[in-house]
Amino acid sequence: MAKVDLKKDLKHLYNPSAREVSVVDVPPMNFLMVDGIGDPNVSPEYQQAMEVLFSLSYALKFRVKKSIGIDYAVMPLEGLWWTDEPTRFSMSNKAIWKWTAMIMQPEYVTAEMVAEALDEVREKKGLPALERVRFENYHEGLSAQIMHIGPYAAEEPTIARLHSFIRENGYEPNGKHHEIYLSDPRRTAAEKLKTVLRQPIRK
Repeated sequence: MAKVDLKKDLKHLYNPSAREVSVVDVPPMNFLMVDGIGDPNVSPEYQQAMEVLFSLSYALKFRVKKSIGIDYAVMPLEGLWWTDEPTRFSMSNKAIWKWTAMIMQPEYVTAEMVAEALDEVREKKGLPALERVRFENYHEGLSAQIMHIGPYAAEEPTIARLHSFIRENGYEPNGKHHEIYLSDPRRTAAEKLKTVLRQPIRK
């Protein structure tokens, strides 16, 4: 059986340097997505979104393995973060944050498979966020990114470095703040957490 390491195949997108900002061109990719609003640390909606995204992603992994004969590791949780007024986006006021929690799906996952997996998970678990999930192509395009190592609450200086690079190199932000959570906070010490911080840009 073929075994695929998607993070290794997409190393330039999922394993950037922690020392310096890099510019990448992110291709269109398919995601399971759930939208919400509020502080992810205390929002039941966010916890429900994570639960349903991972349940569906594992159901799809086993469906692909059985039907196509390809085995792969489920991709990490990702998040888009924004506020209606960009100037109000602040690490200290997460209650007004809007978010999209999402997990990338390999190209051989189809909309039909997603519909079947939704029915399967609905029958087995009946999760509250099931009706909020969508399967969508997302094209981020030109972006600047850097790896943050440490607690999520300590991201602000790394984000500042990212945005300083963007300004100093003649770019401007062109989309939502994007984070990719490579570590499991239940099993990894806070100071060792790895998070990709990405910002779409344009000249």
